[in-house]
Formats: sequence, C-alpha cells, structure tokens
Amino acid sequence: MRRKQIIQRAIQKQETSGGQQMKIADAAAEFQRGYFSTHQRSSKTRKSYAVDLLQMEQHFGPKKSLESVSPTALEEWIMRMRDKQLKTTTIRRKVAVVRLFFNYWVRRGTLDASPFWKVRLDLKCERQLPRNLSPRDMKRLIEHVWAEARQVIGPFVSNLSDVQFRQLRDLAVVEILFATGMRVSELVNLSLDDWQEDESCFVVTGKGSVQRLAFLPDERSVHAVRLYISARKHRPGDSAFLLVSASGRHFKTQGVARVLRRFARDATISHRVTPHMIRHTVATLLLRYGADIRIVQEVLGHASISTTQRYVHVSKEHLRTILKERHPSHHLSIDTRPYQGSFAFMESAGKRS
Repeated sequence: MRRKQIIQRAIQKQETSGGQQMKIADAAAEFQRGYFSTHQRSSKTRKSYAVDLLQMEQHFGPKKSLESVSPTALEEWIMRMRDKQLKTTTIRRKVAVVRLFFNYWVRRGTLDASPFWKVRLDLKCERQLPRNLSPRDMKRLIEHVWAEARQVIGPFVSNLSDVQFRQLRDLAVVEILFATGMRVSELVNLSLDDWQEDESCFVVTGKGSVQRLAFLPDERSVHAVRLYISARKHRPGDSAFLLVSASGRHFKTQGVARVLRRFARDATISHRVTPHMIRHTVATLLLRYGADIRIVQEVLGHASISTTQRYVHVSKEHLRTILKERHPSHHLSIDTRPYQGSFAFMESAGKRS
C-alpha cells in the first residue's frame, strides 16, 4: 500500500510540474492564486503575503527550484533576518507565511515533505505591554475635539463649509474609536448602511470577515455620529463609505492617523497618539472600571481570549494601588502589638539568609 502511494504521488508530482522542477518565483505566484481562491483574506493580508514571499524569493533566487530548498537554507535565511535586526514578531510572521507556502506544495503533491519539518525554531517574542492613554489624557483629547466642533454644532448641517464638515467628521472619528475600541481598518471600512439607528450601533466586519455589533454607550457619542451622518448626506459623490473627505472621497487610515496627531498636539498631550493606542486605552479602562474580560473580548473582536488577557497585565499597577487603598487589612485595625518585634526580627533574618 505504501509503495502504491509513493508511485501515485510521483505521477502527480510529474504532472504538476510538467516533468520539470518548479522554480520558486513560479511557485510563489501559483500559491497566491490557489491559496487565496479558497481562503478569504483581507487585501492587507494579501499584500503582506506577497511582500514576504517576494523577499523569500529574492533571498533564494527566483530561478532556484522549490525542491532544492533545504532545512539548512531556511535556517540561514532566518539567521540573515536576525542579522538585519528585524523584530522577532516580523520574523515569526514571515516564517509562518513561508511555512504555509511549503505545506501548500506538499498538499499539492509537488513536494514529498516540507523543509520546515526538519527545522527547529526558537523565536519567542518578548511580551510588550500595549501603550495606552491615561484617563486624564483621554478626557483632555475628547474635550478638545468637542471644543473645536462646538461652533459647528447646530440644527443646520446642510450648508456647512468644507472646514466645518471636517470638524464634524473628525469629532465622529474620535467618538467612534473611543466608544467602540474598533480597529482603524474597521472604522474606515464602515459604510453608511452599517449604522443601525434604532440600536445606536455599527455592524463591524472584523478580521476573517467576522461581523460583530459595536454599540455606542452614551448620548454624547450617539449625538456626534448623528450630526456627522446628517452632514454626510449633503456631501458630493456617491461613495458608500461612512467616512469621506470634504470632496466626497473615501477617508482612509492615514487620514485618521493625521487627525489624531493634530488633536493630540493641540490638546498638549505630550506623546504621540495613534488609533491603536485609543483601542488599547478602551480595553484597559474597561477592565479597570470592572468590565468582565469576556465582554472586553467581544467589544474588541478578539477571536481568542488570550489576546485580550494582555490588557490584564496593564491593569496590574492600578490593581495594586486599589488594594493598598481599599483592602480590608487597612480598615480592620488589626492588633499586632504582641508580634511587632517578631516581624522586624523575621525580616532581618530573611535578609541574612
């Protein structure tokens, strides 16, 4: 039976390659056509795969055959990325893409085995805690945005100037990000139809095309969105996107980043503010103010609870502070007078040991 399988695979391999060994450049192009025809991925993911495969191709040479890539060659490729001082997360991503690439050709029968099967990797990532704004800075940012838009807010939004329209749009951007914690890519890809007026929420399409509801939790954020949508309907163009420029063109990720940088500067916030930092801030403050971690997972659209758990570490310092202030030990007036001398003795003894 084993011999028969080997013969069948050899025949399939010959048919796939036309009797010739497949070059890496051809294999990379065919992989992208075949893989993405059966796996739905975002355009950003597709571009990332294409870049990673192109860099792998450039390292080995486009004319090198797929079959000739050895485990040793892969280890040298990884070592070269380390020598270039790429981040561990970047190397892990590139390795994952290329591993998938070779596994694809094993499944297709072109390769008998993946060279990665004999490569042992130790690419542990240092856990980096998410950067977030303090409650004070977040409050200052939102108040500054409202102060800038206050002169525009009124019952008549049909004849706004371009500057006034941008003020309402930017107000909505900040309020939506802080209210929902959504990713900036999710924000800029919202359509007008994604707004559910009756429920005061958006239908968000996240990673893997998974949809979730993103609710606005207060009247302030709802009011900001309603004002913007009212003004949005009077802008030129036929774009279906929620966020547009004053001329009616799609307002993209870079535009959101520029808006936040300007607001942070004008609000005298000392460090750079990014859309993802606001997402981190929402998660951290939700946990700090008592939200269940499963709720935070749903709000952020995390597929795995382990991704959400990193925000628990950010809240440790706040937890320590609260325990020092509110723990029952500080309120029970526990009498330790018979043992106070023993505490000092045990502490000094512990230092000597």
